[in-house]
Amino acid sequence: MTRSLSIIIPAYNEQTRLPGTLQTVTQYLAARQWAFSEIIVVDDGSRDATVAAAEDFQREGHPIRILKNPGNRGKGYAVRHGMLEARGEWLLFSDADLSTPIEEFEKLYAAVSDSMPVAIGSRALDRSLIGVHQSQFRERAGQVFNLTMRIALGLDLHDTQCGFKLFRRDAAREVFSRQMLERFSFDAEILFIARKLGYRIAEVPVRWNNVEGTKVSMWNGAQSFLDLIKIRSNAARGNYRFDQSIQTGSKSVP
Repeated sequence: MTRSLSIIIPAYNEQTRLPGTLQTVTQYLAARQWAFSEIIVVDDGSRDATVAAAEDFQREGHPIRILKNPGNRGKGYAVRHGMLEARGEWLLFSDADLSTPIEEFEKLYAAVSDSMPVAIGSRALDRSLIGVHQSQFRERAGQVFNLTMRIALGLDLHDTQCGFKLFRRDAAREVFSRQMLERFSFDAEILFIARKLGYRIAEVPVRWNNVEGTKVSMWNGAQSFLDLIKIRSNAARGNYRFDQSIQTGSKSVP
């Protein structure tokens, strides 16, 4: 497989955590022999110094790219923006808090192949890998959401919401070009789209730690259940255009 990697980090009001995250990811990439690698920070209309923090890191000579959303559009919009702009052969998106340590990428990369172009991190397959748990209420809500998702979307996945996912670039182009949801339910949507397009998905147990400062509110959680209905509705109306290829035609970077 081509050793070419893009790491996409969506960021909203992350001025405090972002410098440490960029340092950790940069060191991780430097220790490995990639023919090409890049870090893409996608600012989602932050009201703090997130962009300045990324620019400071960039001025130090680190090879990162900074993309800016037109205002605060949501994590789903930010991830889509980065995934469609990425130049690597393999595209990983990761939360800015590194709740899944970047080293867990190795597990996802080991799981993909020519016939398995998508791998997702999962907290549910081996809960002994969770170091710091969410509150009992949030964990229970997540389990209920997953059960509802499996029924509503027909996905046999145990954890769609872990923010650590790897796509081969051609698959990412097809999937993210069809994505319609812009906020937190986009994870379930992109996996639904991937399955409908015939892509196989590897679900891989990863280490994970809850990090304080979550951007997910109670309303976001409730909205996620309603978004499952939107996904089914979009599919029924033909909005995902499953009958046609809509790749952007971007060239691979060796």
